Amino acid sequence: MEKTYNQAPLPFVGQKRMFVNEFRRALKEFNGKTTFIDLFGGSGLLSHVAKRTRPDARVIYNDHDNYRERLRNIDRTNALLADLRGLAGTFPRHGMVTGKLRECFIERIKADETTGFVDYITLSSSLLFSGKYARSMQELEKQNLYNKIKKTDYRCDGYLDGLETVCCDYKELAEKYAGNPDVVFLADPPYMATDISTYKMDWKLSDYLDVLLVLERNPFVYFTSGKSPILDFCGWMEKHLDVRNPFAGAGKRTLTAHMNYNSSYTDIMLYRPL
Repeated sequence: MEKTYNQAPLPFVGQKRMFVNEFRRALKEFNGKTTFIDLFGGSGLLSHVAKRTRPDARVIYNDHDNYRERLRNIDRTNALLADLRGLAGTFPRHGMVTGKLRECFIERIKADETTGFVDYITLSSSLLFSGKYARSMQELEKQNLYNKIKKTDYRCDGYLDGLETVCCDYKELAEKYAGNPDVVFLADPPYMATDISTYKMDWKLSDYLDVLLVLERNPFVYFTSGKSPILDFCGWMEKHLDVRNPFAGAGKRTLTAHMNYNSSYTDIMLYRPL
């Protein structure tokens, strides 16, 4: 019997593990549909659940973030964590790793980086304070390390079985199947007003709005957040169909402000003399 995962095998920010049961219920609303396309594949959890729930359907997983590379290297990641676990020995669980032990941790991680691949997202969940992620050795060395190393190996047996995997721009994929009533778009884009630093994309407001355009002609399941103003914005637009861009022709100046060594934002000034 094929294993069904209720969460992604490796850590991924924004995976829908808390939504799995509700997602399964929503899929029952599309019993007559033949194809599900996961436009923003992420960890592949939506694709995996869709295929396990509807084994008769075609499921296309758009692996835009190259999650497959992390899965392919899962044995390497397990070996690295096992070595770090051995170095930690009886060091207190959740204790801050400092001094010689920290140096040993960094040295061991660098050894893997010089010989191939390091899954920094998975490593972050074992070494960094909750909610923090590093994407490189440079970022990791700036962080405080903690002994949160997972005690058992990660497994991904059969996780992507039965899926058709592609890697392309979601618009290209959506355009190919636009207007086909038998194709359901699964759309879980990065959320507005949330941290998207671990995604391999840099999104602006226009990108969030572009997603809505591809949903007009197909059945869909769309995910967003209470922190996102996107639904309020769409409701406002529906009431003000004649609104033009008030900033058209305005001058623009920008200034980069640094909050700390690892965080900055851009202040923008727009002006248009009447």
